[in-house]
Amino acid sequence: MASATAKAAKTAASTFLQKGLPVITSPSANAYAPTAKWLLGTAGMVVGMIHVGGVTRLTQSGLSMTTWSPLGTRPPISKEEWQIEFNRYKQFPEWQQRQSMTIEEFQFIYAWEYGHRMLGRTVGLCFALPWMYFTARGKIPAGYQKRMVGLLTMGGTQGLVGWWMVKSGLGDDRRKEKNEIRVRPHRLAAHLSMAVATYGALLWTGFDVLGLPHQSKMIENVSKISKDALKHASRLRTGGIAVTGLTAVTIVSGAFVAGNDAGRAYNTYPKMDGQWIPTGMWDIQPWYQNLVSNTATVQWNHRVLGTSTAISALALAAVGGVSGTKAALVTPQVRKGLMAVGVAATAQMSLGIVTLLTYVPLGLAATHQVGSIVVFSSGLYLVHSLRYARPAVVRAAAKQFSQKSAAKSTTATTAATVAKP
Repeated sequence: MASATAKAAKTAASTFLQKGLPVITSPSANAYAPTAKWLLGTAGMVVGMIHVGGVTRLTQSGLSMTTWSPLGTRPPISKEEWQIEFNRYKQFPEWQQRQSMTIEEFQFIYAWEYGHRMLGRTVGLCFALPWMYFTARGKIPAGYQKRMVGLLTMGGTQGLVGWWMVKSGLGDDRRKEKNEIRVRPHRLAAHLSMAVATYGALLWTGFDVLGLPHQSKMIENVSKISKDALKHASRLRTGGIAVTGLTAVTIVSGAFVAGNDAGRAYNTYPKMDGQWIPTGMWDIQPWYQNLVSNTATVQWNHRVLGTSTAISALALAAVGGVSGTKAALVTPQVRKGLMAVGVAATAQMSLGIVTLLTYVPLGLAATHQVGSIVVFSSGLYLVHSLRYARPAVVRAAAKQFSQKSAAKSTTATTAATVAKP
């Protein structure tokens, strides 16, 4: 009897590792699947907004609109309206460096900035209106309303952070600058960080909702996994969190590179103009300003972080067991996540090097920014696929296993006592 029970448990564990925790996208199997698809669709729109924001920066369009209102305004249409807007732009510091600009060129940069702002408001509507609809239909899972409030707050705050960023390039204190007038790098980094955080929160919540049907049997399934498999999964989860966090830090460091236009300096690799550590990295006083405003420092930081991310991702994929004996210790979703992280991080590093060596052409630079989101997404997917190795789940599974073992022991003892003559 005990042998049959052990065999059944082993079979159940094997089945779990073979099938894993696949996303449930069918409404018949997951009543909240439409809600998850809406969240993931909104996350996709945020990626589009990040891309348009990157192109807006690369085309030097970010300071073309010098006013802001929460609901937005109608764009200029007639020649007179365009002239009024152009004259308003001429009152701000950037104009002193671009006085050869024609009104047609102004219309081009204005269109990018206007499109970026209106896309942000569109994303807000595409979140808020379906949220009200799904709430009315009872399609928001229990306990998720607070998340929805948090997501909406993050999105709304992003608009304020964006205007705070733009204002840093419009002040009179910038008029005497000889270098190209840009928004302050730390404000650009804050704006991008907020967008990436919002995207990550949307993506994670969407994954959570798609996996809700697995929740009820999660602890029971984990209690049947071997100690070796569970230990391996726990280590991978820790590594996945580290790689995903490193990816996020690398993205933020890229914002400082963009904010200082540092990609158009030191266009050699692997050394920076013949040096592993370039001179002048700590020329600015106070010293910490070098971390956000020194071209050499911000590019060196981004190189080191990008390389570290790629190497760490490849190492994690190799240790995790994309193939071979270790592959049998994890679920199919984990194997896919490991492969995605390794490939995406390597491709992103390669793209970054090509972008640098070719002096940051617009197309490659914009693709490189989106590539960072792909690496980040792969990391989130990997960590989420390892949710069965969360400490709280492991503790609960261990407790359940102990209780079952104690119950079996008690039953066996009782049976033995009764069997005695």
